[in-house]
Amino acid sequence: MKYHRLGNSGLHVSALGIGTNSFGGRADEATSTAIIDAALDGGINFIDTANIYTGTESERIIGKALEGRRHDVVLATKAGLVKGEGVNERGSSRYHLQKELEGSLKRLRTDYVDLYQIHTFDPNTPLEETLRALDDMVRSGKVRYIGASNYFAWEVMKALGISELKGLNRFVSLQVSYSLADRTPEREMIPLCLDQGLGIIPYYPLAGGILTGKYTSADQGPAGSRLEKEPRFARFLGQDKIQLGQQVAELAKELGMAPSVLSIAWLMNKPAVSTVIVGASRVEQLAANLESASVELDSATMNRLDEWGEPYRLGEPFGFFRLS
Repeated sequence: MKYHRLGNSGLHVSALGIGTNSFGGRADEATSTAIIDAALDGGINFIDTANIYTGTESERIIGKALEGRRHDVVLATKAGLVKGEGVNERGSSRYHLQKELEGSLKRLRTDYVDLYQIHTFDPNTPLEETLRALDDMVRSGKVRYIGASNYFAWEVMKALGISELKGLNRFVSLQVSYSLADRTPEREMIPLCLDQGLGIIPYYPLAGGILTGKYTSADQGPAGSRLEKEPRFARFLGQDKIQLGQQVAELAKELGMAPSVLSIAWLMNKPAVSTVIVGASRVEQLAANLESASVELDSATMNRLDEWGEPYRLGEPFGFFRLS
């Protein structure tokens, strides 16, 4: 396993991390625990979750699975998206963040979180309030590092400016949707992160499975696929993206690897990327994707993939979650 610094911080994270929004849902507790076991055995040290994943079950399962080996992982969670129906059960106010951090710590069975991320920008809370609350969490020892997710570039830069001005702990990472089928972060986010020393943590690295080459039509997907479980996913399955998935699959076959491994390895080679989080609902999925951390892609392969993915620098992100 390769390890990279998370931005300009001193924290080192595995090139491949695991995303856990399936834990307690598509992956039951026993399967989720087995995935964590396989991840740690494979050298992965970065586990990403959130307070809202599968109605808090993801955090609970992770906490139970990590008992006795909490020190082996860099544990990241998030808060800020809608948690409940109450008026204060969303956003990044001091009130909400402190309440959610305590809940996460309890479910995760730990007294600190390595990376605490704001799940999305909150237009109704002053940024200084959010940043001071996060700074207090770091100073208390309950949080080691802080990051953002689903921010626009100007929002990240404003936050960094306030932290600099007020002497507060600053974001060290930014979690964004990023893949061959969604290169929108390259327009503004990647240059910003390179300039300001933030590490990129891509989610949806396989574009919901499109980059595995398993989709041949927007009308029908393989058994167990995202399209079968979420019919609205068809809106992403234009002929252009289906063709991209097929091209990646053909190239991967030529190179003797799985399409998912090729897609993740491409992403690992992009500037500012610290760790790529890949979801798994089966141990076999994780085991297959572990190969990506040891793959070396030559410049010709990178250029070929870059050319295929060039149209996806424009348009809308594949994934982007905001408060309404």
